[in-house]
Amino acid sequence: MPFSAGCLTAQVSGADGARFPVFVFYPSTDPERPEQLGLFTVDVALDGPSAGSSLPLVVVSHGTGSAPLLFRTLAMHLARHGCVVALPEHPHNNRLDNSLGGTAQNLADRPRHIRSVLDWAFASDPFGPKLQPNSAAVIGHSVGAYTALATAGGIPTAFPWESPDGQAHPVSVVPDDRVTALVLLAPAAAWFLNPGALASVRTPILMFTGDHDDLEIPGTKTLGDGSKVDMPAGHSAIITRGLPPATEIVHRVVPNAGHYSFVSPYPAAMTSPAFPPSQDPPGFDRVAFHRTMNAEILAFVVAHGAGPR
Repeated sequence: MPFSAGCLTAQVSGADGARFPVFVFYPSTDPERPEQLGLFTVDVALDGPSAGSSLPLVVVSHGTGSAPLLFRTLAMHLARHGCVVALPEHPHNNRLDNSLGGTAQNLADRPRHIRSVLDWAFASDPFGPKLQPNSAAVIGHSVGAYTALATAGGIPTAFPWESPDGQAHPVSVVPDDRVTALVLLAPAAAWFLNPGALASVRTPILMFTGDHDDLEIPGTKTLGDGSKVDMPAGHSAIITRGLPPATEIVHRVVPNAGHYSFVSPYPAAMTSPAFPPSQDPPGFDRVAFHRTMNAEILAFVVAHGAGPR
């Protein structure tokens, strides 16, 4: 590996002026040491100097009610191979504060968070001059994949139970032309069911889904608030059917993988059947799979990271 994984925490101002934390992993020449980041011990060069030039920028969007450091091993792998990786904590839709989860407001806010992170990264002193200009990949897991698609031009519609008036409404999202590649992990895409909702997404896509993920099984789904929604197809099919024919998409269906199999492996002390994100279908080797997944994501990001669309 050409670099060590540097790491720092930044505070980014959103469109509403509120600030939110972003973990940034990046190439460094300082040695890595075990450091405590949130709940996890990771080997990084904490606050080390950044290294390299013409670096791809990657932003990772976590799932609803989740946390950015659940993608730490992917971020460190990318950083060690010359990428700058920003992991924002989505305000009011994270593990510590999920007050906007399941709302139309959250659907509108999430892509704005990505835009704010891009604005910050390209203007920042440590990274701006070292980044490939006006070019970024967005990686999203579950609702994070919704966020990536909306940022790249998808037109979402909020469900009635997500809106204050109990009616379905289009969600106002401004696409960001700096997004040159998308990586979708176990995507949640029900907000793009309307015809033409993904017609403007022309960004190359690498998509991973698990064949044991409930999101991939059509049928009537019961949501966390008890509401029911009829899904005529798995979420990945909504994406592949909705994209323009010319859009480049590589879809990897991972045998025996579940919804959380794309989240970084948990330490043994945090692995429990009572904690679903730490669990996989019987026989699935998350550690081994992530070695393959991380390498493929790196190759895709590097191949599609240069220059605007």
